[in-house]
Amino acid sequence: METKEISRAVIKRLPRYYRYLGELLEEGVERISSNELSEKMRVTASQIRQDLNNFGGFGQQGYGYNVKYLYEEIGKILGLDEIHPMIILGAGNLGQALANYGDFEKRGFKLVGIFDVNPVLEGISVRGIEIQMVSCLPKFLKERKVEIAILTLPKSKAAEMAEVLVQNKIKAIWNFAHIDLNTPEDVIVENVHLSESLMTLSYNLSKYQKEHTQQ
Repeated sequence: METKEISRAVIKRLPRYYRYLGELLEEGVERISSNELSEKMRVTASQIRQDLNNFGGFGQQGYGYNVKYLYEEIGKILGLDEIHPMIILGAGNLGQALANYGDFEKRGFKLVGIFDVNPVLEGISVRGIEIQMVSCLPKFLKERKVEIAILTLPKSKAAEMAEVLVQNKIKAIWNFAHIDLNTPEDVIVENVHLSESLMTLSYNLSKYQKEHTQQ
């Protein structure tokens, strides 16, 4: 398949397709039409067909989509047919919660190390992995294959640790720190700013309340 530029909006919908198709598989559903899938996704059938046509279509006219096949193909597009070794930098409440999230492993994301700056946490085991100090990080990255780094350190330490990650050839960072990282173009950063998400929710709630007060 030729490489083509896929819009970010389409890419953000792919995990939702994958999740809904997984639920359909668990329910024993073998095939589904774009109209039926649109009811679950709350996306138009036309949009679903356009999204999937970016990757080859996968459907048959008059039949719809084979759920198992489409689930597996979207999984491949998302890279979920491979194992992605990852580490967590920041073993506080959020870092430990992410470490304990078992669904990561089901999707091929294998946690291989946890690091922190607080010596009080050194040696504590989280899901069988002992927390190490960030001073051990460069040596660890040289000895182990790591593809993804999850950053949950305080803002004051995040930029410094991002530099260490870049210097040690980490190409993907899942950033929960409340700071926009300055990284080279070949380093992929996915920012998750929890407070911004909550403020967006607050805005939508405020808008909803105002609209219904005026009615």
